[in-house]
Amino acid sequence: MLPRREPGIDLARGLAVLGMFAAHTLATPTALSWSDPSSWAAVVNGNSSILFATLAGVSLGLVTGGSAPRLGAPRARERARIAVRAAVIFALGIALWILPTPVYVILPAYAILFLLALPLIALRPAALLILAGVVAVAAPFLVRTINASPFWSTDGGEVVSALIGWHYPFIAWIAFVAAGLAVSRIGFASPRRVAAMGLGGGIVSAVGFAVLGRVTHPAFTAVPHETGIGEMLGSGGLAIAAICACVLLCRTVVSWVVWPLRAVGSMPLTAYAAQLVAWGVWALMQPAPEMAMFDFRGVGVFWVLTIATIIGCSLWAVVIGRGPLEWAVRGITHAVVRGR
Repeated sequence: MLPRREPGIDLARGLAVLGMFAAHTLATPTALSWSDPSSWAAVVNGNSSILFATLAGVSLGLVTGGSAPRLGAPRARERARIAVRAAVIFALGIALWILPTPVYVILPAYAILFLLALPLIALRPAALLILAGVVAVAAPFLVRTINASPFWSTDGGEVVSALIGWHYPFIAWIAFVAAGLAVSRIGFASPRRVAAMGLGGGIVSAVGFAVLGRVTHPAFTAVPHETGIGEMLGSGGLAIAAICACVLLCRTVVSWVVWPLRAVGSMPLTAYAAQLVAWGVWALMQPAPEMAMFDFRGVGVFWVLTIATIIGCSLWAVVIGRGPLEWAVRGITHAVVRGR
């Protein structure tokens, strides 16, 4: 059975993972326009990974006490476990990066974000939201300054970029983690409060996409993975709205209808890694792996991966429970940092 936790968060995680499958394997439109249904598939571009990062903040909040954060020794112990978890996830990310896939592996950046979030665990929701807002507005300018360096065009620069997951620049993406942490600190007990957070996220998203994203200055762009202010607010707000919608949806009978997606979301690390392993193994079986890896795409590939992941995660959840990689990471962290 699924580990005990907020079912709506598992649903959001499942959607984020499958959204990244779509972003990796489908030829989606580059620009999203809500007035043009033919472009709606572009919603997975950038938004899925940002939802994943925001959920990282939610997860950090939940494991450190949620709306009643732990203090003293328990908090210190959880911080130590988060640091160990970050190291394990970073190592896994590097292992997946070695595989012949054309995917920008998010796990190294994910691990760095965990470390950057350690000081944030003690902050109150208001401080976290202010920090998220300041970073969302200021970081795009800093990222552009850093990206202007010719270093990134060198062979060494490309390696460093992959090792630190710079496709997901952590100095900006810590805003999403802070926002997710704030959401978990506010809590999910009150449906009215969850709805208010979702509405707030929707308003921020509208401002980011419809207002700031139209500003011609490059730092304000809402284009996916360009780290513009429009994207930071637009996709960040959309992530909060999506998380809150999933939480409210799972307070109804629909929670059981979407149980297979929740199963995927209960083991997101396993599902994400399995996709890349399948991709890499398939490429290695071809005569020219470095060329063949670009052919592992298309609607058929997406649906095979998605259906296999949903079935596999559902069966694993019923028979065993915690995902294999989640079990391994938890085992390592608890072995290194003991105590309850």
